[in-house]
Amino acid sequence: MNIKKIILPFAAGVLALSLTACNGEDKATKEEKPQEETKQEATKAPSEQDQAAAAKEMQAKLAKQEVDESKVVAVVNEEELKGEEYNAVLASVQGQMQQTGQDPSSKEAAKQVKEQVLNTLVGQTLILQKAKEAKITATDKEIDEQYKSFVEQYGGEEAMNKALKAQSMDTKMLKTQIADSILFEKYQDKVVPAKEVTEKEIKAYYDQAASQAKSAGQDLPPLEEAKEEIKGILKQQQQQELLTKHVEELKADAEIELKI
Repeated sequence: MNIKKIILPFAAGVLALSLTACNGEDKATKEEKPQEETKQEATKAPSEQDQAAAAKEMQAKLAKQEVDESKVVAVVNEEELKGEEYNAVLASVQGQMQQTGQDPSSKEAAKQVKEQVLNTLVGQTLILQKAKEAKITATDKEIDEQYKSFVEQYGGEEAMNKALKAQSMDTKMLKTQIADSILFEKYQDKVVPAKEVTEKEIKAYYDQAASQAKSAGQDLPPLEEAKEEIKGILKQQQQQELLTKHVEELKADAEIELKI
């Protein structure tokens, strides 16, 4: 788990929305490859040594997109955003792109990555500013509960502290980011609450997913078993769309200066 930055709900959602289209194009390109070429690629499985070398090379390319941690990358309503924050979101964007089969280190992707990182960083900053203006707070109890969940996932504080140290963080920084995440979610629920998801919407989503699963030779659990999970997904999607629109409205009234 990478805890360099707890990516906020807006950031995660925007990444998912923006990368979906790109992933579709990438998928289409892959499907255009001749079957014989695909078979040949499958027979040339890289060795562990080759994989390690490729991973090291990729990491070096991705690192070149980072900026100096103390550099001001943007100013949002007089609040300076530094390179440290930029690099944290950058790592999340790069990771999301890799998960969807894209190469974030390519020349074509570099501009898209930079724009996405700045857009995400500005958006989450605006929301946190508004949350604080509305006097929304995160209680010590709420922060401690999430903190404990991190400790449990790592199997103890010693292991987690080791991971934090490796990423130039400490428990104080982690709790600050947890607090921001809580503020974000509370603001979202207050300002852009999602409407109730209908049975019709759940059924339509399930039918589409079932069709895709069948094409891949897989089976889904019965609708009744998947209903609550689908409801959560649809609610999150709906709320994300509302939040994205809300952020655009905030941007129109904000003073934003990009420095890179």
